[in-house]
Amino acid sequence: MTGHSPYRHVGEIARGGIVCVGDHASSFVPDDVPLGIAPELLGKHIAVDIGVEGVAEEMALAHGIPAHIACISRLVCDLHREEDSPAVVPAASDGFVIPGNVDADVEERLARFHRPYHAALGDWLDTAQPELIVALHSFTPRLESGGEERPWEVALLYNQDDRAARHAIRLFAEEGLTVGDNQPYSGKQLNATMNRHAEAHGRPYLTIEVRQDMIECGADQTRWAALVANVARRTLLALKSA
Repeated sequence: MTGHSPYRHVGEIARGGIVCVGDHASSFVPDDVPLGIAPELLGKHIAVDIGVEGVAEEMALAHGIPAHIACISRLVCDLHREEDSPAVVPAASDGFVIPGNVDADVEERLARFHRPYHAALGDWLDTAQPELIVALHSFTPRLESGGEERPWEVALLYNQDDRAARHAIRLFAEEGLTVGDNQPYSGKQLNATMNRHAEAHGRPYLTIEVRQDMIECGADQTRWAALVANVARRTLLALKSA
């Protein structure tokens, strides 16, 4: 299976407004990419940001926020890494070895998945000229390899540009949620897609991490899509009035 697209678009873009990006929304592995792992691992966070695809689709179809959604697993090629990152084709993740990636042809994976994904995302954003980008991810309540329980229900990540994040942190907190500020990951170290497509172009963005147990089922995905859409719209209004 060599023709599988690494991305798809949901919803109609219009110039301005808000768009959504889901780099880790899929657990799909093409037949000709042997990872050498147990099939059940494809349902874990090492392979996919659980719940993100459903939230992004709902945002696009029910809330008018079109989405650029990844269609391959992060274990095949991590689209949210720079091309020269050792983790762009991960040999291990959260304590699990990925045998098929140990001696993988990284250049072939980049040419087949990473570059087309980002070229299409760049063109899509150039057409949309969005006023705000929502980069949607999810995180585990606790890493499989150990560590502390993660208390945050939602978090905002950012690198240098925190102008939208500051508003969203406040707005999610006003909803009674426990909000992480550059937790459990720091956008100053891990912000590849938004560094390239938002910060490099001066586009405001929200990198939103939702704890995966909050969005595992369809009803919760519907609820969170409405919440994220509402916070994004209120953030955009706050940016415009600043």
